[in-house]
Amino acid sequence: MTKTISLALAALLATAGSASAQEKFTFALNWFAVGDHAAYWVALDKGYYKAKGLDVTLENSKGSGDSIAKVDTGRADAGLADAAVVIASVGRGTTIKTVGMVFDKTPLNIFSLKSSPLTKPKDLEGKTLGAPPGDSQRQMFPAFAKVNGIDASKVAWVNIEPAAKIAAVAEKRMDGVGDYSTGLPLYEKAAGKGNVVMMPWADFGFDMYSMSIIAGAKTMKERPAVLKAFLEASYMGWRDVMADPKGSMEIFKKRVPEVDVEVMTPNMMIGLGLMKTERYEKNGIGWIDDKKMCESVDLVNAYMGLPKKVECKDVYTTEFFTKVAM
Repeated sequence: MTKTISLALAALLATAGSASAQEKFTFALNWFAVGDHAAYWVALDKGYYKAKGLDVTLENSKGSGDSIAKVDTGRADAGLADAAVVIASVGRGTTIKTVGMVFDKTPLNIFSLKSSPLTKPKDLEGKTLGAPPGDSQRQMFPAFAKVNGIDASKVAWVNIEPAAKIAAVAEKRMDGVGDYSTGLPLYEKAAGKGNVVMMPWADFGFDMYSMSIIAGAKTMKERPAVLKAFLEASYMGWRDVMADPKGSMEIFKKRVPEVDVEVMTPNMMIGLGLMKTERYEKNGIGWIDDKKMCESVDLVNAYMGLPKKVECKDVYTTEFFTKVAM
């Protein structure tokens, strides 16, 4: 009897010890907290990370290039970044890979004002557009131009900071800017509801992969189980956001008080529209389609002027993916 009690006590202490030994895990967002990120705070708040033994820290970044740098140098265990920028970085020597997707449909887009709308690709000829040099829309524009018969030499790009995009449109400093379609509510807040026009690239024959979850070689090699657990818990968060957007936004606001619910709710809903696809319905949230990924790599190889050709197999892996149904 005493032996049985001792064994039970030992098992209880072991369980308590493992529960308290949470694995620290830093996740680099691609920007400051926006609706695209609500799922990670939902996963935190509902204890999905904790239940898998993870102590997750969510960290802001200044674009995909910044989050990639953090992951590649080990300052973050995983992160968010645009697929085009990820693929290009591999061509320039990073050791990161995409381990899961966020948006299944691309948010690549051009914003303009209703007073001088850019509604179709040929409208861009003779116009001035703004974006940072490393911006995914700007980087992939030659491919978009070729697909749609645009004379790229007739489109002028101006260097602007990411934070200056909205004002550039609202204050008519330029004809349009490249930015994710999920940003519409932010542009409408500045220019007035109904005054902003979108040109979603997916509507014009261009639907390469975009927002993805990345990991570095060190994390993939040394902490595979931790990475797999993080991905599954994150997609559980996305599942809950899809099922209850309003409740999820309440959690997001509680966790990140500076969030503007009026703006970020529609921002989040646009993002969900990019995720509710047949691919995710069939294979689970975040599934990477081999054909679409390799076609995305081909586009980057063809149009982004990389120092060497990137092989599709070097860009992504599905070995850490666990199916989480929508």
